[in-house]
Amino acid sequence: MAASVFCCLRCCRDGGTGHIPLKEMPAVQLDTQHMGIWGIGVATQKVNLNQIPLGRDAHSLVMRNDGALYHNNEEKNRLPANSLPQEGDVVGITYDHVELNVYLNGKNMHCPASGIRGTVYPVVYVDDSAILDCQFSEFYHTPPPGFEKILFEQQIF
Repeated sequence: MAASVFCCLRCCRDGGTGHIPLKEMPAVQLDTQHMGIWGIGVATQKVNLNQIPLGRDAHSLVMRNDGALYHNNEEKNRLPANSLPQEGDVVGITYDHVELNVYLNGKNMHCPASGIRGTVYPVVYVDDSAILDCQFSEFYHTPPPGFEKILFEQQIF
């Protein structure tokens, strides 16, 4: 197994984004501290991180704060209406290089989305005073079998 690096990121305020290269089949969890506009998913290096919400083009696949999963400006799936994330909920995602799956407080929401191609990175954005605590390891809820913390690609010279 490759070497891993622990990373915890808190995204808050207006217009924040972040991304890290993916390897293996990762899981990411976020704790919704203060609701606002936010999204979590995966994106290629070509995504415009200055234009939110993400999911408007072929370079990002994200779940937005309203529970809709978007890719290429098309709604690919949606959380059930009675399962929208609320303040204090833990939202998890897994990505197996084909399908993005969403978990709410450890429970699979059975609303997969796919369509993005190429090398992708985890991406999180916030706006409108949203605050999210992001966990890339040491999760609140155990990821499903076959998934684990993000392993960072390393180049050795």
